[in-house]
Parts: sequence; structure tokens; C-alpha cells
Amino acid sequence: MLRTTSLALLSALSLVLSACGGEGGDSGGGGNGNGGAGNSTASTAAGISTTAATTTGTGLDPSCADPVDHTGDGTFYDADGSGNCSFDPTGDLMVGAMNHTEYADSAVCGACVHIVGPSGEVTVKIVDQCPECKVGDIDLSPEAFSLFADKSLGRVTIHWKYVPCDVAGPIVYHFKEGSNQWWTAVQIRSSRYAIAKLEFKKDGQYVAVNRLDYNYFVADSGMGPGPYSFRVTDVKGQVVEDTGIPFIEAGDAAGAAQLPVCAP
Repeated sequence: MLRTTSLALLSALSLVLSACGGEGGDSGGGGNGNGGAGNSTASTAAGISTTAATTTGTGLDPSCADPVDHTGDGTFYDADGSGNCSFDPTGDLMVGAMNHTEYADSAVCGACVHIVGPSGEVTVKIVDQCPECKVGDIDLSPEAFSLFADKSLGRVTIHWKYVPCDVAGPIVYHFKEGSNQWWTAVQIRSSRYAIAKLEFKKDGQYVAVNRLDYNYFVADSGMGPGPYSFRVTDVKGQVVEDTGIPFIEAGDAAGAAQLPVCAP
């Protein structure tokens, strides 16, 4: 059964998420299928002008840094960038699968973690979950694993922290295949931090959209035909607001801004 992500899990993600098994991890495979000051202006994928305001939320950790040094097992699997987070396969194989507990019904999707192993380190993006891995474990692509340990070891102890993703350009709104004005599913891509909340404006008020465990925010009654006004909040409490976002079924519409690097 598809489950929505609770606000409690989302709050915990920004503070204490600790992140699956080597050749031995059983990561998930394909997706489930069924602040700051100032304004900026950019163009969406469809050429429609958007305006975005970025603000920093209140109540943040003053350092905006992951306060926990997470420890677990690092392993590897046949990753291609796709998986339970419903991202597309990618040529960038610096990716990993989070253990089931800290996958948190997809709350961790899109987050980046910096991993230190026995003989090196690497930064990867979380794109999948490892259902059988214990808390703290991350299952990785062979390419990522080999940057901090010899693959012949299969399983090694790792230490890791959440870090900002190295992204270029604005956040991207991806509309799921099958979406329409009566049932609308949106995924946030190319974000600097994991996303905690998506809202769309209806009758002048922002309405929160439920997030399902395959990493789409789904409005079961639809969002209308568009264009849309969206408000996106990351796990650091930072906010981007976009207007004029067009509906593109099974396609991408770029926002006008990126979530800022959270700094002291």
C-alpha cells in the first residue's frame, strides 16, 4: 500500500537521518508506478516566464550541517540511477540506495551523502532503497564503492554525513506519466537538498500535497490544467516559490531558482 510521508519523518530527516548490503544488498529496483533575499526570473522548459522567491526558514540548526556522524556498512549492487525514488537511469553512477528505515517512505530521495571508507571517500546521490539493510547502511553502485574500498571486500564499514548536492541551474518539476488536471503527480528533481514539502496554490491559498513512497507528490483530485504556482520546502526549512509552471505530462518544467546552500 502506498503511504504518505509523515511530517515527523521529514523533520527527523533534516537532523538525524543515519543512512543497504555488498554484493549482498537487495536494493529496490524500479519505481512503484501505480530564503534568502531577492526575486529571480527565468524561463521554464516550455518558455513560460516564472518568478521565484527564495527564503530561509526559521528554527534551523545554526550551522546548517548534519550533526550526526552516521556509521554503517557499505556494499554495492548493479545500480543505474533508477530505483524506488523513480528517477530516470543516468550516466552518473555516483549513486546509492538507503536502508529501508531511513528511506522513510521516500523522504531521503535526492539527498546527497559524503561517505568515507577504508581507503577513500565519495559523494553520492540517494536514488533507491535497500529493503533489507540495517540503519546506517548504504548500498552503492560498484563505481562508487570502488572509490573507497576494493570490491573484493564486498562489505566494509563506512562513515557518512548529509551534504549539499552539487547541482547547476534551478529545481525541476517532473510530471508523472498519466498525470492530468484531475490527477496530478509531481516530483522535484535537481534539488540541492532533499525535499520536505510541496504545496500548490488553489483559490489563492497554498495546499500541501501528499508524498507517496515512490517519491511523487500526488494530488488525487488534481491540480487543474495549469500553469501552477508551487512552494517547495527543503529539509533545512528553506523555501522556493515558483509561478507560471506549465503542465507537461511525463515531462520537465524548470523553476526559476535553486535552493540555496544553507550556511552558518
